[in-house]
Parts: sequence; structure tokens; C-alpha cells
Amino acid sequence: MIGRPKFVLASGSPRRLALINQGGIDPDALRPADIDETPKRGELPRACAVRLARMKAEAALAAVRLDDELKGAYILAADTVVAVGRRILPKAEMLDEAAQCLRLLSGRNHRVHSGVCLVTPKETFRQRHVETRVRFKRLSDEDIEAYLASGEWRGKAGGYAAQGIAGAFLVKIVGSYSNIVGLPLYETMALLGGEGYPIHFGWLNATAY
Repeated sequence: MIGRPKFVLASGSPRRLALINQGGIDPDALRPADIDETPKRGELPRACAVRLARMKAEAALAAVRLDDELKGAYILAADTVVAVGRRILPKAEMLDEAAQCLRLLSGRNHRVHSGVCLVTPKETFRQRHVETRVRFKRLSDEDIEAYLASGEWRGKAGGYAAQGIAGAFLVKIVGSYSNIVGLPLYETMALLGGEGYPIHFGWLNATAY
């Protein structure tokens, strides 16, 4: 698109793409980063989210450097971590993992941490951390079994998707809702605007998203 710099989203997540579209930005390319997302031993949730976002941004930058059409692009990466206290919950891939997450979250407070990393056209790295507190309702065995059967939990941090059926489990949210979906939109747009990206450019056509 003529009139704005290139923009690369370092993610293959449909949720992150939908959120950045909601902000009026249509990425020129998606460059998902294939990295090891295993938390380090004793790593705190905040540090984990920030580290993984940085790693994703670095991997995407390496790919962009090899693509003449994308050189000089803004690159945005993010990672979301769900934690109960210091315990980082997995991105559930197995049924028993998801069941364990749901039982742990039932009737309790937890925190959702996101690291956001922006690479500017000058290849400067800018990072933010955003934390949202969430309280789950007490889940019955029937709630858990039915949710597991839905399959919605697969690949989701903490074994649930707030934008889906699990939205009915959320008693209270303190902080950014978009953060628990996968990308803190206010902080992301503020970061982009602060680094010179024309965030208003796509707003005239925002109804198309």
C-alpha cells in the first residue's frame, strides 16, 4: 500500500491478526517465528513473556532481512503467558493439560502477561509488558467436561480462549481485555505511534475489518 511504511506481524495467530486489524492495520506480511517457547527453570511469568516476544521479533527480523520487499518494515511480535502466582501454565495441546489448567483456574484469580516487541525500520527494539488480572468462576465438572469437548482450548495459553465460550467463565477482569485475547491493543498502538508508525492511516477504511 502506498503512503505508509511496511508492516510485518511476527505471528500466525488469527487472534493477533484480528486485533491488529481492529486497530486499522492490515499487515503486509505474516512471519510467524518457530522458536522454543519453553519457560526457563525458575523464570517468572513477566520475564518469560518479554523474552519470548523478543525472540520472536529477532527471528522475524532475520526473515525480513532476506526479503527485499519487506526491508525497513516495522515488525511486531508478542507472546502471552497465563500464570497462577509464579506458576506458568502451558499452551495446552493435550486434553489432560487443558483439564489440569481449568481445574487450577476454577474459582481463582490468575494473571495474563503479554510481552510486546516492536522492531523499527532502523532495527531498534522497543518492548512493553502488560498484565491483566482475571478471576474465573468456580467450574463444575460438567463445565470442564463440556469445554474440553468443544476443543476450543487447544493451543491456548492456560487452556482457554476468553474471546470464545470461556468468556462465560470470566467473573472479573482488571486491565486490558484484548491482552487476554492475545495482544494488548491500546499499548501496542501507543508503541507504534510513539515510534513514528502512521497508526491513523487505515482508519478511514476501518469498517472493512
